[in-house]
Amino acid sequence: MKIGITCYPTYGGSGAVATELGLELAERGHEVHFISYAQPFRLPGFREGVYFHEVEVNRYPLFEFPPYSLALAVTMHSVARERSLDLLHVHYAIPHATSAWVAREMLRDEGKDVKIITTLHGTDITLVGQDPSFRTITEFSISHSDALTAVSEYLKEETEEAFDCPGSEIEVIPNFIDPDTYHRDEEGCHRESLAPEGEKLLFHISNFRPVKRMADVVRVFAGVRSELASRLILIGDGPEREIARRTAEELGVDDDVVFLGKLESVSELLSCADLFLLPSEEESFGLVALEAHACGVPVVGTSGSGLSEVVEDGVTGSLHPVGDVRAMSRSALEYLTDDELWERTSSAARNRAVDEFSAGRVVPMYESFYRRVVGADGDDARG
Repeated sequence: MKIGITCYPTYGGSGAVATELGLELAERGHEVHFISYAQPFRLPGFREGVYFHEVEVNRYPLFEFPPYSLALAVTMHSVARERSLDLLHVHYAIPHATSAWVAREMLRDEGKDVKIITTLHGTDITLVGQDPSFRTITEFSISHSDALTAVSEYLKEETEEAFDCPGSEIEVIPNFIDPDTYHRDEEGCHRESLAPEGEKLLFHISNFRPVKRMADVVRVFAGVRSELASRLILIGDGPEREIARRTAEELGVDDDVVFLGKLESVSELLSCADLFLLPSEEESFGLVALEAHACGVPVVGTSGSGLSEVVEDGVTGSLHPVGDVRAMSRSALEYLTDDELWERTSSAARNRAVDEFSAGRVVPMYESFYRRVVGADGDDARG
């Protein structure tokens, strides 16, 4: 099968999963074409069966904001026509599904066709999509895709409630990890550098947006640090970095909070983490929590969203109401001071990640879905 994949190439869960999916599909003999304005950050050098097509956006004085979505549609159309793509798999509804629809309409005028599969990841539905400025175009793009997937039951339900989209039309296919990449290996994980005095290591990885509640991350850590020698490792960057830094100073734990910035690979660092903190307002899935689990790391986070589908409360970690910093700190201390509990939870986390969310289990779900969509009668297409 010949597959075009469009995603945001920068740091973030959707781009990481889309890229890993493409690489896994190529390993299975498919021809994969990435179409984006930059090479996805997890796309390495040459891989057989993998191609990258850069979307060039020309800048003219007439345009205050270069029309990327139109340039993307043109490139999608060109690649689909020249490489005879079977489908365009776009990650995020806006603007990728919109651009794919334009490309498909151009192809139909030429007597050709291509299927569009849109995978919903989260903020394209829960934040951007429900903004009055984008709501109608988001709904249009969703309804004119040939098929939809969501990364969690939670996101499927959110989409069904927010838009005119029956849940029966959304296939839930979760995010996944490669168990050979994410695993526990304390020998090569830089623990001596991160914890020079043998401190416990708590991790948080995100884009530091308000929904991640960075102040709560630091507050939970401060509750742990008051009773146990520990360090907080923060990976990523974003608008809430200053809030995290200032909160750490106010609570007197800034010397034990380490900002590592954006990193392309986190597997070797996660492999020696003792605990992962994710006290977000909501998570459509929580890919970083899954990556932590694959490394045998218990997760302490919030209940009520897609994270509950990754973290099994009381088994692979602990989930608490949003903002309940005190309860999260207590749970964190329980894991960090009870070796037997930590070992049991670590093992359960690793087993859950491998058994439920490994690439070997999830990627075939996409392949089966592709075959159904491409083989479906055109009259059944949603667009």
